[in-house]
Amino acid sequence: MKLTDTHSHLYLDQFTDDLDEVLSRAEEAGIGHIFLPAIDWNSLSQMDHLSHSTISFYKMMGVHPCDVKSSRLSEEEKLAETCASPEYVGVGETGLDYYWSTDHIAEQKESLRMHCRVAKAVQKPVVLHNRDSTADLLDIVEEEQDGSLTGVWHCFTGTEDEGKRALDLGLYLGVGGVSTFKNAGVDATVQKMPLDSLILETDAPYLSPAPKRGKRNEPAFMAYTAKNLARLKEVSLDEIAAITTKNAFQLFRIDTE
Repeated sequence: MKLTDTHSHLYLDQFTDDLDEVLSRAEEAGIGHIFLPAIDWNSLSQMDHLSHSTISFYKMMGVHPCDVKSSRLSEEEKLAETCASPEYVGVGETGLDYYWSTDHIAEQKESLRMHCRVAKAVQKPVVLHNRDSTADLLDIVEEEQDGSLTGVWHCFTGTEDEGKRALDLGLYLGVGGVSTFKNAGVDATVQKMPLDSLILETDAPYLSPAPKRGKRNEPAFMAYTAKNLARLKEVSLDEIAAITTKNAFQLFRIDTE
């Protein structure tokens, strides 16, 4: 059984002091694959030091919406050139975030559209951050969807109708620690979503699942999310691992041969 963490920021400073131990715990928890979305251009060099004998790493490039403070259309060519490289499997993370600030909504929207254009051009999935911005996010994805755009709604916390709309738009849903929180309601919604459209993630170092809530998140903790999803779907943990890994590899076009 190998689990796949499709969204982890292991390159951040929060893991500087004990990265080897974090990776050892991930291995012990059955994590075989970790996907690394960028938050800005500095992320790329920070990712380079990540390696492990049994865990595979997959890199992406994008600019997080909280890092968008002005129009950056000049970056489109550079982003496309970078993401076209076989070294990178996806475009992101990008998206919209109205929780921390609403001062740069127009710039966030244009950045999201730019990332969608790049994703279509390089034929790789876009990784979508969404906080307090669901309607605008899905509207833009719908407007950009020409039949070739694929991606994932990272840290899915939407309603059943929002989830179904995302699936209709060609997105996968990223199931993370919030799905284990009591009274959040995400578990009930995830239970209604088709398993072949779900992938697992941590968003480490953020959003630790119960019973680790409030602590620094790490890939090993995804085992709690996987077990919870197995309970919700009434299938074995091995089946969850196999199906969600298959979904991730299909989305990111990872050749398993």
